[in-house]
Amino acid sequence: MNEYINILIKEAQCAAQKKEVPIGAIVVYKNRIIAKSYNKRIKNHDVTSHAEINAIRKAEKKLGDWRLDECDLYVTLEPCHMCIEVIKEARLRNVYYLLSRNPQKRSYNKTNICSMEKDFPVESDDYRQILSTFFKLNGKRK
Repeated sequence: MNEYINILIKEAQCAAQKKEVPIGAIVVYKNRIIAKSYNKRIKNHDVTSHAEINAIRKAEKKLGDWRLDECDLYVTLEPCHMCIEVIKEARLRNVYYLLSRNPQKRSYNKTNICSMEKDFPVESDDYRQILSTFFKLNGKRK
């Protein structure tokens, strides 16, 4: 565990040196670190370039699968809402973090999310059929 923490701190320090938010993350598979990363949001001009997501992307490539259900994620700071959703989608088994997020942290979410389903019912039904057909043909794995 100390090995993981040392690597997490090193990753966070790399981020800080590059004027990024100092967060580090690693993905562990069968007690082996298979991916590590830090925040690169500013460098990459990419809102999704959080440490957790970067590490998940590397782990997916390493394992050749987006399903990481036998992996654990370790991160220096409790994941944000976006990262939590990506973590769930990647099906990570466990998430461990060193520090909790500040509950007073300001939220920047000012985006309105609006459904078009009622305004465009025919198109919605067509798309629903496309989705349904895809999942019938491809089935679920695991």
